[in-house]
Amino acid sequence: MSDDLPTPVKPLKIGTRGSPLALWQAHETRRSLMEAFALPEAAFEIVVIKVTGDQIQDKALREIGGKGLFTREIEEALLDASIDIAVHSMKDMPTQQPEGLILDCYLPRADVRDAFVSPRYASIRDLPQGATVGSSSLRRRAQLALRRPDLQLVEFRGNVQTRMRKLDECVAHATFLAMAGLTRLGMTHVARSAIAPEEMLPAVAQGAIGIERRVADPRTAAMLARIHDQDTGLRLAAERSFLATLDGSCETPIAGLAVLEGDTLWLRGELLRPDGSANVAGERRGPVGQGSDIGRALAKELLSKAGPNFFH
Repeated sequence: MSDDLPTPVKPLKIGTRGSPLALWQAHETRRSLMEAFALPEAAFEIVVIKVTGDQIQDKALREIGGKGLFTREIEEALLDASIDIAVHSMKDMPTQQPEGLILDCYLPRADVRDAFVSPRYASIRDLPQGATVGSSSLRRRAQLALRRPDLQLVEFRGNVQTRMRKLDECVAHATFLAMAGLTRLGMTHVARSAIAPEEMLPAVAQGAIGIERRVADPRTAAMLARIHDQDTGLRLAAERSFLATLDGSCETPIAGLAVLEGDTLWLRGELLRPDGSANVAGERRGPVGQGSDIGRALAKELLSKAGPNFFH
């Protein structure tokens, strides 16, 4: 390590949820820091924290509180210094952090696409009339209802392994998962097809891992700066600004994706009625450094198009 960042006297504590995917993300964060500073594994401790969203599996997310279901307890541990950093799936993150916390480190973003998963059918188009599709994502359900109003949509929660078991038990004919998660778990073989963003725009920040820290912790800030991926940060600045302006939550079907094209940032966004009966979509381009402004502008444009009470 460099002189200004000496080897920690005690292990840096990395807070995470306990699912296999969350643990992979925490291990990847540890690996990145070990590599950046030539530190041994013993310089870090992974701390598993139970969160509300994982403890309550028999209810839809919108019924148990929407925002912060997968982050609140981890952020409380960060604030009381039980942990030093927190690793999150960015698509689960509220757009505002509690006072005293900041999210300004992202690992390189993975595949943003949704995966179509089914034991019997190869794609959405192949699903027969009236087939049952399971998903806990209001965004995915609304997008599917818009495209295939004939399908039966059911609540489908749990980690990847739980959802695969539900398919085997014929609770549903198909479901959707994030390609990034399947790739990280070495399970891409379960995806029958990856859905292009042009067909189904992904969730804001899908495929991105964020690392949260305390504002008043300059040493940790300097460490995380070394592993931050700038391109991912530029893209998420636009997407999360778009989401924040819409005041998006687990109760709101919103999709968004920013892409870098040289010095230009291209942002696409979509708002949907929860029942999939209507959608409003649009896109904007601008300089890469103006992602937050681009996100706000696109959100205001779509809200204007949608009109009052669109989500109701």
